[in-house]
Amino acid sequence: MMRFLFIVIAAVGLLSCNGGASKDKTAESTTQTAAKSGVVEVLYFHGKQRCITCNSIEQLTRQVVDSIASEQVVLRVVDISLPENEALADKYEVAFASLMLEKEGTVVNLTEMGFANAKNHRDEFKAELTKAIDKLNQ
Repeated sequence: MMRFLFIVIAAVGLLSCNGGASKDKTAESTTQTAAKSGVVEVLYFHGKQRCITCNSIEQLTRQVVDSIASEQVVLRVVDISLPENEALADKYEVAFASLMLEKEGTVVNLTEMGFANAKNHRDEFKAELTKAIDKLNQ
């Protein structure tokens, strides 16, 4: 019952994303380069309109990636509302805000964790994201 309730709340949160738009040049790095070189690529997908939680996910993800300060971890922020990002969104099968990690073809979906923690459990979000990145780097 609690799991069902969480899924309903998460779905409502995802569908209600209506905050300000953001432009980011981080998306210029290439997935192919990251996959070939053994880099963990942190991908944050978002639409044109974003809610507070969506903005928190990006902000906290940036903080975690910056704190790692390694060339082995790169952040890629992707606006899926832009035509040039359609193929990437299709590759990862995303249609709304999503948080993914990829290394050498292994993909970890952290979207549910992100929406559950980014707004009200910031430390837990950072810890879980860091743990997932470290696990891929082993």
